[in-house]
Amino acid sequence: MKNRFLFPVLFLLAGVLHAQNTGAFLIPRQIYVGDQATLVLPLPASSQNSDVILTAGTFDTLPLDPYIDFHRIILERRTSGSRLMIEFTAFAAGSLTLPVIEIGGEYFTGLAITVNSILDRRSAPVLSGSALALAMPGTALMLYGSMAMIVIFILLLIWFAFKGKTVLGELWIKWKRRRLFITLMYTERRLYRALQKGIDKRLILDKLSDEFRNFLSILTGINCRAMTAREFKTLPHEHLSIQENNALFLENYFLRCDELRFSGINIEAQYIINLLDDLRFFITTKDKEEKEK
Repeated sequence: MKNRFLFPVLFLLAGVLHAQNTGAFLIPRQIYVGDQATLVLPLPASSQNSDVILTAGTFDTLPLDPYIDFHRIILERRTSGSRLMIEFTAFAAGSLTLPVIEIGGEYFTGLAITVNSILDRRSAPVLSGSALALAMPGTALMLYGSMAMIVIFILLLIWFAFKGKTVLGELWIKWKRRRLFITLMYTERRLYRALQKGIDKRLILDKLSDEFRNFLSILTGINCRAMTAREFKTLPHEHLSIQENNALFLENYFLRCDELRFSGINIEAQYIINLLDDLRFFITTKDKEEKEK
């Protein structure tokens, strides 16, 4: 009865002493944290050739360790010399002792491995120095140019929030007045060409009077369409960009135009040419005054 219990104990002790006294080696010789490696343990020759492979899918489970992940364990029994191969991955640095390996009815213990770390533990960790400036040509210009554009855009938004609407309103008024002068200049040239083509002179005079009155209504802000020729002399000088000599010019101009329109006599082309020349002179003078402002 005593001999039956004594035999397994002696067999386990023999396996332990064998694992501790034989020289196991690593493949590769030097491993780091996260490297997959194989620990090879040479064993005495066996009476017959056979292999025992222990994987995750076999009946016998792989040993568990918090710092070592075992992939496969192979026990090669050979008449010329056996060996134990343990494939694993270690996730901690330093000297690690493997748990008891049980495979093919044999137990192996006392196996240890040394795992290196890419970090130098002999010195305190310090922050690395600042990175070098980008050496690609044009990188600095692109970087600082983009930053400058962003700053300018933000400043423009702030400026627009306080003064943008007022400035845009003034620009809109100037653009409308400028377009007004251009339109009347175009009308003067168009009426001159119509006179050369022999179009009815009274129709040309009617168009000339209407377009000029519309121009003055927008320029002064006063309805000049229904005014008589003598009422132009009463236009306020200081407020409506119409000086005293301009008011006298307008009074005389529309008196001449209305006399030709309503006289009923044959109208000579030269009279209309004179009116168009005076209109061109007035527009040119006022346009120069607008630009000087």
